[in-house]
Amino acid sequence: MIDRRSLLRTGGVLAATGALVSAAPAAGSDTGAAPVPAAELPARNPLVEQRADPFITPPTDGMYYLTGSVPEYDRIVVRGASTLDGLASARERTIWRRPDSGRMGGYIWAPELHRIDGKWYVYFAAGDKDEPFRIRTYVLESANADPRASGWVLRGQMVTAWDTFTLDSTTFAHRGKRYLLWAQSEPGIATNTNLYIAEMASPLALKTAPVRISTPTLPWEVQGFKVNEGPAVLIRNGRVFVTFSASATDARYCMGLLTADENANLLDARSWTKSPDPIFATHAPTSQYGPGHNSFTTVGSMDVLVYHARDYRDINGDPLFDPNRHTRVQRLHWNADGTPSFGVPVGKGGPIVRLSTLDGLSVRHYEYRLRVDGNVRELGDTQFRFVPGFLGAGTTALQSVNFPDRYVRVDGDSLRIDPFEDTDAYGRAASFVRVPGLADSSAISLNVGADSYLIHDRGRLVVGRPGNDRDARRRATFRLE
Repeated sequence: MIDRRSLLRTGGVLAATGALVSAAPAAGSDTGAAPVPAAELPARNPLVEQRADPFITPPTDGMYYLTGSVPEYDRIVVRGASTLDGLASARERTIWRRPDSGRMGGYIWAPELHRIDGKWYVYFAAGDKDEPFRIRTYVLESANADPRASGWVLRGQMVTAWDTFTLDSTTFAHRGKRYLLWAQSEPGIATNTNLYIAEMASPLALKTAPVRISTPTLPWEVQGFKVNEGPAVLIRNGRVFVTFSASATDARYCMGLLTADENANLLDARSWTKSPDPIFATHAPTSQYGPGHNSFTTVGSMDVLVYHARDYRDINGDPLFDPNRHTRVQRLHWNADGTPSFGVPVGKGGPIVRLSTLDGLSVRHYEYRLRVDGNVRELGDTQFRFVPGFLGAGTTALQSVNFPDRYVRVDGDSLRIDPFEDTDAYGRAASFVRVPGLADSSAISLNVGADSYLIHDRGRLVVGRPGNDRDARRRATFRLE
């Protein structure tokens, strides 16, 4: 084995006799070479344990507020912090608890917290004590500036066209109108829940009749149950996007997407188009199962996806009563055509980066080989984590996000992502030294020994010696996103 008395070569690369760490680095480990984004998301995952159906407000007066379903389904809680990461340890306040009997004395599900015209509103689903699954939507109101304060008032039921199973109400404003969007069981339709939209007369009442905009019919929407639920709205790039969740609440749970033009009549079902495939689903390599019931927030200019998922697939009993749906957050990216790019639920680990060339192409893996491409829609293929290198201090390794057991390594003159091997050869091939970019000191270059660097060449990522060639030094320089 390599001994630990090795020294750095000129340029900062370990000699062939460099020290080798005899285990894969922990996914959440820090390294001095790790990038620090200008606006950073929490590295911890999950953010908050045992909070399903998470809703995090947009930043409001310098604060983020989080609510969600608790495993006991008996109360509504709110926590607040000035950063997303601060929500993990923030004190949680109970703002409302179900009565001991009668109406709303059953299951309390999926609260959402909205600031409307200077007041706070919570839309939540509740069953009755004797009929816990007689779920209807109710509204709480508070005039306080801080939603964690006492003084919440129950304003009653949100009445829709049918007195049937109703849940997961959200609200949004667009073009001077406020809308309610929710899930409900409609009489005469053989589904569990569909999605509906209506204009609101006030935060407490509808103005128009409901319009059904989505029914679970596709194979991924009807696994276990025929469900469309948990809608969330994001208005960007000339369109109104609505994510929603489908199927049973186990590992089959997943998210779909509806899209309407921002100028369309949102109360016309024909304005909405459903994407044919789920846009966010279970990803076994990252041990994330049943992601869904999401919301959106922002950090700086970044859009952030908030959702819940489990760390395991197998569940004993009814998945609805398994407590370990945890709140998670990750960055939402955008495709070149202005549509959202969700990637995969990323699992545990530190900050995630994307590397791009100075010409704006993305470093990605395809069939486990690294290359550079434009307009990559498979987001997970472009995401990596910097972790401590296998050759000790001063080195770094690049871990794949969507295949976290794989690391970037040199394979001849090209690069691959390959499963970790506890060998000296793997350690040397998968360890790099990160230095200021050869063509732009605000970017980075990755040194692989002496004067060799990662460099892109006609779409391939290879090992090369740029020397003093200006073009080659540009091709060995990468920006971090």
